[in-house]
Amino acid sequence: MPDTLHGASRPQSAAEVFWAFTSLAMQGFGGVIAVAQRELVDRRQWLSNRDFVELLSSAQVLPGPNVCNLSLMIGDRFFGWRGAVAALGGMVTLPLTVMLTLAWLLGEASQLPHAQGLIKGALTGIAAVAAGQIVGTVLKLSASLKEHELGWPVCLVLCALAFGMMAWLQWPLLWVLMGLGGLTCLWTYLVLKRQSTAEHSA
Repeated sequence: MPDTLHGASRPQSAAEVFWAFTSLAMQGFGGVIAVAQRELVDRRQWLSNRDFVELLSSAQVLPGPNVCNLSLMIGDRFFGWRGAVAALGGMVTLPLTVMLTLAWLLGEASQLPHAQGLIKGALTGIAAVAAGQIVGTVLKLSASLKEHELGWPVCLVLCALAFGMMAWLQWPLLWVLMGLGGLTCLWTYLVLKRQSTAEHSA
C-alpha cells in the first residue's frame, strides 16, 4: 500500500513502530489520544496534524477502541500488515501486563483498612487530569480545521452541532456519526469534486 502520510520523518522498521506505540501507550494515563498526537505529530513527526485528525476520524467511525484502530492504520500505512501487528502489539502488550499486575495489587490492597478511600481519591484525581488532556488535545488539533475544504467557520458549526446532538439531545454516537458525519462526507466530496472540475477547466 503506498505511503500517503505527510510527516517530516518516518519509522525505519516495524520494531521502531512497536516501541514507539509501547512508549506512547505507557504515557497514556487517562487516555492515549493526547499522548499519541504529541508523540506521532510533534515529537517523531511521522504525521502532520491534518493526517492525524483524518486518521483519528476514520478510527472513531470503525468499531472497537479508537486508539487501537488508529495504531493499526498507521502501522499498516508504513509497513503493511507487519506494521499493523507491531503497532497494535505495542499498544497492548506492556500496558496489559501492567494493568493485570495493578489489578492484582489493588485487589490485595483493598483488604487493608482505609485503602478504599485512598484508591477512590487517586482515581478521581487521575480523571480530572485525563479530562484536561482531552480538552487540550481538542484545542490543539482544531488548528487543522483552517485547512479544511469546507472552511473553518463551517467546521466550527458542525462541531457545535455534533456536541449538541450528543450532550443535549443525547443521541447515540452511531446516529451522529452516520447522520451528521455522512452528510459532511458527502458535502466535502462534492466540494472536492467541484474544485477538481474547476482546476481541469482552467
